Amino acid sequence: MWPGRTADVKALIPVVDRLRKRFLIEKVCIVADRGMLSQQTLDELESEQRRWDYILGVRMRKMRQGGSEVLSRPGRLRELRPARSQPKDPAPLKVKNVELQGERFIVCLNEEQARTDAAMRRAVDSLREKPQGSAKKLVGNKGYRKFLKPKAGSFQLDEEKVRAEARYDGKWVVRTSLDLPAEEVALKYKQMWMVEDMMRSIKSVLQTRPVFYRTDEAIRGHVFCSFLALVLRKELKDRLEKAGRCLQWDDVIRDLDRLEG
Repeated sequence: MWPGRTADVKALIPVVDRLRKRFLIEKVCIVADRGMLSQQTLDELESEQRRWDYILGVRMRKMRQGGSEVLSRPGRLRELRPARSQPKDPAPLKVKNVELQGERFIVCLNEEQARTDAAMRRAVDSLREKPQGSAKKLVGNKGYRKFLKPKAGSFQLDEEKVRAEARYDGKWVVRTSLDLPAEEVALKYKQMWMVEDMMRSIKSVLQTRPVFYRTDEAIRGHVFCSFLALVLRKELKDRLEKAGRCLQWDDVIRDLDRLEG
């Protein structure tokens, strides 16, 4: 646990150092999203003291090492997951290995998301037909906001940004020090959804926030209870699946509330 407003970049290295010491871990591979990728973090991971492997999401639009060059490198995208035939099927995925300036990148493409991104840009075209005052209201929309630029107290469409954005449709990039196949690297990175899902559960389903306590000890106790509830929820879910039961969590809670000792 960290004080408020502590950046992820500052927390990553100390946490891993502590885990390695506590559990006597020798070999480490860091899998982290784009928010962890700073030059300082990379320098720490690659230092003589650590030499940790990593799979890190890349901010494609802010890459120091030629983001457009990584995306435009020739090479065939290999299909890892086909288009969905059922809504609950995994999202489609294609991957390509790219070597640039001694670094290894994996370019990933979700064609389903690419169509969604392209549709969003087409929706932006409607701004050309609206008066400037209407664009002002749309700046609060995250999907539209990145295509707008300020002009004389209002906003106008950034045509260059609209054209440039097409190269990113449905794509995401990871940078890695591993020599595993590109397909395996991409899937390892995507496994982070399980961590993100647990964090969402803690914040929403288990109602960890807001925290009304003032002392560090009380806050730690509150979060510990939330984590314990998460462990119990996972155990209950695993047992239900093993028994062949697939239930919504709301139904499980309602049934538990009806139990009497």
